[in-house]
Amino acid sequence: MTHQKSVSIDPNHSLSQPISPIIMSSSTFSVAQFKVEGMTCASCSATVENRIGALEGIRSVSVALIAGRCKLEFDPTIWSPEQINSEIEDLGFDAQLLSVVENRPLQINPSSPNLKLLNPTQSVIGVYGLTAESRVTDLQDSILALNGVLSCTFDLENEQCKVDHIRKIIPLRNIVDHISSLGLDPIVTDMDSSANSIQIQSLARTKEVNSWRSAARNSFFFALPVFVIQMIVPMLPKSNSLRSILLDHRLLIPGWFIGDWLCLLLTLPVQFVIGKRFYRSAWKSLSHRSATMDLLVVIGTSSALLFSIVSMALAPILINSRAVHSSYHPTIFFDTSTMLITFVSFGRYLENLAKGKTSAALSKLMSLTPSSATLYLDPPHCSQEKKLPIELVEVGDHLKIVPGDKIPADGTIIKGESSVDESMVTGEALPILKQKGDQVVGGTVNGVGTFDMVVTRSGSDTALSQIVKLVEEAQTSKAPIQAFADTVAGYFVPIVISLGILTFVAWMIISNTTLVDYVPSLHHIFVTVPSNESGGSGGGRLMVCLKLCISVIVVACPCALGLSTPTAVMVGTGVGAQNGILIKGAGPLEAAHKIDKIILDKTGTITMGKLEVVGLRWNKALSDEPKEPELGHRGRKLKRDILGALTAVESKSEHPLAQAMTRFGLNSLGWSHIPSEGAEGGIEVLGFTSITGQGVHSQVRLGDKTTHDIWIGNLKFMQGSFLASSPTSDLQTEVLETEFEKFKKFEEEQGHSCVLVRYDGMLACLIALADKLKPEARQAVEAFKWMGMSVVMVTGDQERTARAIGRLVGIDDQDIYSGVSPDGKRMIVEELQSQQIGLPKDANQLSKANHTGKSFRQDFRRCRVAMVGDGINDSPALATSDLGIAMSSGTDIAMEAADIILMRSNLLDVVAAIHLSRTVFRQIRLNFLWASVYNLIGIPLAMGFFLPWGIHLHPMMAGAAMAFSSVSVVCSSLTLKWWKKPRYAIMRDELEEERLEREELGEEEMMYESCGRRRGEGLIGRFLQKIDESLKIKKYFASGREQEGYFEDGKKKGFEYLRLGGRQAKFIFKGMGDNEGGTGRFIERVEEGGELEEEVGLIERGKGRD
Repeated sequence: MTHQKSVSIDPNHSLSQPISPIIMSSSTFSVAQFKVEGMTCASCSATVENRIGALEGIRSVSVALIAGRCKLEFDPTIWSPEQINSEIEDLGFDAQLLSVVENRPLQINPSSPNLKLLNPTQSVIGVYGLTAESRVTDLQDSILALNGVLSCTFDLENEQCKVDHIRKIIPLRNIVDHISSLGLDPIVTDMDSSANSIQIQSLARTKEVNSWRSAARNSFFFALPVFVIQMIVPMLPKSNSLRSILLDHRLLIPGWFIGDWLCLLLTLPVQFVIGKRFYRSAWKSLSHRSATMDLLVVIGTSSALLFSIVSMALAPILINSRAVHSSYHPTIFFDTSTMLITFVSFGRYLENLAKGKTSAALSKLMSLTPSSATLYLDPPHCSQEKKLPIELVEVGDHLKIVPGDKIPADGTIIKGESSVDESMVTGEALPILKQKGDQVVGGTVNGVGTFDMVVTRSGSDTALSQIVKLVEEAQTSKAPIQAFADTVAGYFVPIVISLGILTFVAWMIISNTTLVDYVPSLHHIFVTVPSNESGGSGGGRLMVCLKLCISVIVVACPCALGLSTPTAVMVGTGVGAQNGILIKGAGPLEAAHKIDKIILDKTGTITMGKLEVVGLRWNKALSDEPKEPELGHRGRKLKRDILGALTAVESKSEHPLAQAMTRFGLNSLGWSHIPSEGAEGGIEVLGFTSITGQGVHSQVRLGDKTTHDIWIGNLKFMQGSFLASSPTSDLQTEVLETEFEKFKKFEEEQGHSCVLVRYDGMLACLIALADKLKPEARQAVEAFKWMGMSVVMVTGDQERTARAIGRLVGIDDQDIYSGVSPDGKRMIVEELQSQQIGLPKDANQLSKANHTGKSFRQDFRRCRVAMVGDGINDSPALATSDLGIAMSSGTDIAMEAADIILMRSNLLDVVAAIHLSRTVFRQIRLNFLWASVYNLIGIPLAMGFFLPWGIHLHPMMAGAAMAFSSVSVVCSSLTLKWWKKPRYAIMRDELEEERLEREELGEEEMMYESCGRRRGEGLIGRFLQKIDESLKIKKYFASGREQEGYFEDGKKKGFEYLRLGGRQAKFIFKGMGDNEGGTGRFIERVEEGGELEEEVGLIERGKGRD
């Protein structure tokens, strides 16, 4: 029984008072996620999408084949999650509800200042021991009386309480404490954590792996004796007693033999007990007018079984009617049925095992969040501590982080310092030193230090949760190229069945013609072999034709085509996430490998994004002295007023230029903060008007109560501000040309940005600001060009500044757009997209072709454009481009406009992202090629195209080939796990450092410096590796980014455990080697319980491979 009560709230109501109801809430579409088991190919996932999506009240359905997930939007007034679960199971698949989000927004006044507070959260609390309905009602009313609780639902059957509450008003911890105060023992059930746990098992395909392994083992137990009886025993001498008992010893009825009945009894459990899942899946798919791979398995195995049973049943009748000799042995091939199911089950086992490995990266991300945190109960004193579940951590909590701890949430360090391993979240290889004021990311691992932090994001709002969500959605999405596989899958099974029937009919006709007698190989196959295979009784042409038909049906594999794209996308997005590259789906992956032009925003992308004032030129009218006095000491009061007004106005803006000028003003005036109104020297900003891409205008009231106008911006903005009075405009233009032009020209030639300041009617000063180039910018531009893309730069700066930056990084002047607003960037993207790729370079080519009458074939397509920016003021351009790439700060990754998000603000990661996308799609093409070639060769071979040459495919071999074709595609996609950044996507300084190290350590023996790391206990330190000089290691081999080292000591080959300090240490190769030498860095992995010691080793120079 379920009890539900709810209230609505007024967001304008004081948060310190009980919330009163105003308007009831309304229902909208809810979102549910299901775990779906039993999908093997694109046809299966298409069945779920099409059938469920066609139901009334279902808004959208998306199915992830490899992840085994179904996400859908539904109308909760028509459907419940349980009903949808049943609908999925009716399609022949096992389904389990993972999560459901009921969207029930309150109808409130949109002008409410507290609108942001109304973000309801649903929490599930287990409350055990409540049996009396009266007590449930009392507890329900008590919870609803809490300020910030919207609704409360009790489910007595599951002993759960679902509470909708506003987390910023009443945290979950307060609700739990309230229930505890009533003498009950509440247990928090984190739905996200529970769903994650189920999802991790689903991704690893634990249930499927165990199930198919058991099926393969059991079927092999029955199939092996059947195979021996039918294939091995007939080859024994006739005098052999085993052969005599099984093949020659009859039962009481003529034509029935002990061996045949034994095979039948062993086959029936395989066919109808172990193989019942195939029948169930095939029947349900047919009932919904779809055909899957299981239908082909059922047809093939059932045909072999039915033929054998009918043959055995007819044997006594034929003998009694004297149609055949009394020694007649019926034609049977139970081995085909049992071995087919064994091979298919074993193939499904290997396939699910391989599929589980494709999602290893996502599973690791999901398991990064710790289960508990240490909370300070008395901040800021921080003397009392308490361990609490991670679900109860709230924004604003003060937490203690000790060495080796996983950081429970995003936050800011308020005390202490430590090195933090962020490799799993940002892809940063080495630990990063974090000090007071630095941001830390939830799920990362603390090093040797202890620090206190304040939580800024918790639960599903953390960066790690957003990363997991992005990767999940990416792996659920479908690439446009997947449409080809889906289309083929829809027609594949019916076509294969038709080909099987055609094969049977065609060869039945051919085998009964005289052609068989004239072709020796056909005569051997249709006349000689059948009698040998049936125990010496002559099985006939029907058996051979039926075997050919079964081979055609069994060998065909639509799964290989269906798995080509999703497996590669799954592995590719996971590998990208491990390297700090978050790809929002298969669509961006496909778009990234087709890019022709890449647009780079200047500020924050090519440059560091942190401007500093590097020059200031005042109007000469502000000083009568021959030399400029030192600012803040002997300068005139007017200058100080102007600089104060400038600082106050720019502090209202978040633009990087404004922030830089604010910092400069504060430092120059000696202020720690801007004086407030009423204080001595206070400045009041009366109005603030900003024109995007040009500048700001405001009025300020100084401490002496005088009011002044101030304009701050570029030349275009400043000229517009002087248009009101033409005489003044002419005067100021003269001032600009005479006093500032030389300074402005010089600064802009250096790549600096110039900002003009007008104070009342006077052009007061010109400020020059510089933004340092990112050290990798030029290398990244060169890499883009080397990869075949042209590079374009857009900026709001003046043309001279933009060209100076362009020259420094290697961008041509014609590819630089300056003075561009955010909307102008969008227009530039559209302009570049309208360009045609493949046009003749010389117009004379076309006219010459027309003149000679020869055809001139030219392909035309529009230019595909990528935009790289910071995801803030570049959002219009990012959304318009074919591929939007945003650089993240490491915590703020919810950039809706971007298709790819980089966890590090490193331009070379853009190179790596495009290289990864190209690698993934090259793998997809290889998968498609292999799957297509397999079917194009396997089906004709099974149909008997090569029978005249004596080549054919036995049904057992066809089943084995079909089973392993899917495994081969998945394993092919798994090779993407070995992807690593190309050398041109790694800083040259790092590569040069390696080269110099190799030169310095050029002797026969090299010593390596290493970083010892034990993630489990967070032990991080640096030490030198040494080993006993008596241990002579002749060669060193290494491959891959993080593979075990192979050593050879003259006799032993393989893994060599080096005994150091009475314990064993295995060394892992960290990919820093190349084709030229064996330089590398090792990370020591010690056994559980081992301690970090000063261990040393000396190895001879060998050869290493990247």
